[in-house]
Amino acid sequence: MRKKKPRAIDLFCGCGGLTLGLKQAGFQVVGAVEIDRLAVETYQANHPEVEVWEEDIQGLTVARVKRKLTLKKGELDLLAGCPPCQGFSTMTTLNGGYEICDERNDLISQFMKFVEGLAPKTIMMENVPGLAKDKRFRTFCRKLKNLGYVINHAILDAADYGVPQRRKRLILLAGKGKRIEFAKKAARRTVADAISRMGPAGESGDALHDLPERRTAKVKKLIRMIPKNGGSRKDLGKRWQLECHKKCDGFKDVYGRMAWDKVAPTITSGCTNPSKGRFLHPVENRAITLREAALLQTFPEDYYFPHKKGKGKNALMIGNALPVSFIKTHATSVSNFLCSKRES
Repeated sequence: MRKKKPRAIDLFCGCGGLTLGLKQAGFQVVGAVEIDRLAVETYQANHPEVEVWEEDIQGLTVARVKRKLTLKKGELDLLAGCPPCQGFSTMTTLNGGYEICDERNDLISQFMKFVEGLAPKTIMMENVPGLAKDKRFRTFCRKLKNLGYVINHAILDAADYGVPQRRKRLILLAGKGKRIEFAKKAARRTVADAISRMGPAGESGDALHDLPERRTAKVKKLIRMIPKNGGSRKDLGKRWQLECHKKCDGFKDVYGRMAWDKVAPTITSGCTNPSKGRFLHPVENRAITLREAALLQTFPEDYYFPHKKGKGKNALMIGNALPVSFIKTHATSVSNFLCSKRES
């Protein structure tokens, strides 16, 4: 008789990176919540078997979720999610202030609403590092402890866990009555490991990889001049700097190339725009494509994204997604914890 897979719910599911990582770790994701229509469309195309609530989580009651999924309090194996984190982002907190008045930051209390109502056996929450210094996170941790959870949280770099990009994230694991350890570090994967197999953009047959670029002649010339495999606009000297960079030169990585043998920079919603960071292809005279960005986030090559909606909306989903391999690695630790609890 086959063992039943542990069941999980994904709050703030986005386009499904966390859900896919949970599935790869052996979980059955039974429910998900997301307010954005395009993210839900993408999620359902890739995870059609999951019950999705497309609505504001603030209006969704735990009772409705339990009733629909026929869940009793204490039965759920894992509650996972990443409350929207823009209000805690590095750019927001550069001035040193961490108690930020951004209503999105209060959505962590909605995560706690589901913890209290479902009493899951384990919890996984992922977010930007800035959240760790906010009072709402301290309150969240205190409430978990009062509910009998043992917490393990740290700021980890996804590059240490098989993701071919630098991406520092706060991750929290919590188990009822016992600590869940983080996974062991894995060998680093490089940009070449992730995207070197991709054919030329524009003629691959993959619509997400083939979306055309629109650049001015001046920018195209600048890109051609950037040295291959890790070069930067700084290599070109002052004469070839764009006027905006001559006036304000604070962002050193813009119009920089990735390097084949290194990890990529953090993939953001600006990942197909070279003016937003080191997002130029290592050797081709273009920015990385949406498919390459998704591969650097460790989505599989056949993961569906609605390319007809344009670059901007897809880049936002991909940049905001949780790296699949990072989630899989730590979710496997959670799965092992659940197995040990059942056997003890």
